[in-house]
Amino acid sequence: MSISRRRFLGTGAALGAATFAMPGLVRAQSARELIVVSFAGQLQEPHRWLADRMEADIPGLTVRLVPSESQDIVAQIKAAQGFSPYDVMPNGEPPHMIAQTEGYIVPLDVAAVPNAANIQPTFMKLANGYGVPTSYSLIGIAYNEALVETPPTSWEDMFAPELKGMVGFPRASSNLGLGALVALARLRGGSESDLEPGWAALEELQPVIGRSPSQLIQMLEREEIAMAPIWNNDAAGAAGKGLPIRFVMPDPGPIVVLSITSQIDGTQHPDLVHQWMNRLLSPEYQARAADKPYFFGPTVAGVEVPASAAEYTPTTPEALASLLTVDWSVIAPQRGEIVDRFDRTYS
Repeated sequence: MSISRRRFLGTGAALGAATFAMPGLVRAQSARELIVVSFAGQLQEPHRWLADRMEADIPGLTVRLVPSESQDIVAQIKAAQGFSPYDVMPNGEPPHMIAQTEGYIVPLDVAAVPNAANIQPTFMKLANGYGVPTSYSLIGIAYNEALVETPPTSWEDMFAPELKGMVGFPRASSNLGLGALVALARLRGGSESDLEPGWAALEELQPVIGRSPSQLIQMLEREEIAMAPIWNNDAAGAAGKGLPIRFVMPDPGPIVVLSITSQIDGTQHPDLVHQWMNRLLSPEYQARAADKPYFFGPTVAGVEVPASAAEYTPTTPEALASLLTVDWSVIAPQRGEIVDRFDRTYS
């Protein structure tokens, strides 16, 4: 998540800043306001669509979406005295695990969120009893079809001799980079607890390093690289702009990373949080969020992936079963060491 740009006019700037800094002031004026940590920019649109419908169904309710960096939100939650300034938040798997450990999200009340019964069991297990998996993204391979004659089908295809010096790779400071490193380690017989085969594979690959997914996409567009591990959402966005970039879910499977929505400890409105979570799991929301231009993978069984998303999201039970997960509980304690080694080697 990233902080969205905000435009203020005249004295509205000061008022808006004060309102954001002191959510309690708004709560005093509106007893039924649900404050939802959301995504930024275009990716917030499915949440806004859902919020509008929830407001229409519940008289007097306002749903306020706050796009922000997760660490900014966490700092405000930890600093709060009494009620939390936010009610519900999505987290990727690594910060979700940290949130459990640090205690600022609470265990799921399954009975209060009946649609949770429809979540794919594998996904539900990864939430570890805290919140509900509401979407997922994939780490696969993006390539420039003007430079790659034979489309890749597996992770091993990045090592094709003709691609030497033309394969990009994300920094290990990102979940994208960590997930891709795990994929390489597994490819050569390693695992989260044995990353040495992955480091050896990187040395063999001699990749061109990209600081971020957006930079890797730019490098693909400028033909500085021909191929790179990338998020399915980023590849889809680039292709939607007419760029010659395609995405594949490589054998033995792409890496799946869940977004898990959880109740924040100290919310004043647990009943509204439960309704929000339940609606996120409705077939209508799931199908809408899975469609272009969002491409959020549906976590609920039986939701049909729109045709526009078929290249970027599994559409069959077999493809869904091929998704590979990362044991972030093993990776997290190593993260600092991994990032330091990566940056020293590929700076």
